Amino acid sequence: MQFESISDDILVEKVGGGDRQAASVLVRRHSQRVLNIARRMMVNEAEAEDVTQDVFLKVWKSAAKWESGKAKFTTWLHRVTVNTCLDRLRKPKMGNVDTVPEVADESETPAQRLEAESRSELLKRAMEQLPDRQRAALSLCYFEEISNIEAAEVMEVSVDALESLLSRGRRKLKELLQMDREELLVSNAQGRATGFDG
Repeated sequence: MQFESISDDILVEKVGGGDRQAASVLVRRHSQRVLNIARRMMVNEAEAEDVTQDVFLKVWKSAAKWESGKAKFTTWLHRVTVNTCLDRLRKPKMGNVDTVPEVADESETPAQRLEAESRSELLKRAMEQLPDRQRAALSLCYFEEISNIEAAEVMEVSVDALESLLSRGRRKLKELLQMDREELLVSNAQGRATGFDG
């Protein structure tokens, strides 16, 4: 049977029956999006990868109970992802795990790479400072480009409540990014004034 063309609902039913090939197809199809959501919500890459594994374990354990037609599989998967992230964020931290740096894109110049890394780091630091639910809303709607209606369903809130979270999150994110930029400019200016670069 050609699993790649089968709908998510049928694959989940097959996973519920113990079909490993169907499970592999679901992971290939959805693991990147789950990981992307987790990366935006968690502190580091290792935690995001752990969340991704936890999410798929939860999917496998619940697959036999899946009721096709009750909700879209992706909506349910995103809900499991957000809830798993929120659960982990509520638990006391056990210390910071070092992360392995990403492999650089060879087509970028060193200056472009440094600027992109700087922007990415500023955004990551600012996102980490947002309240968990605002971070989840922004991650789903802006980074994963999920519709407001589906994101509200994932977060189990009304569309109005989601839009309120988005509005407050954007406002806070803008403030945090502005503060980080100003801090970076002051730091760079001080480094040049003392003869040190950074």
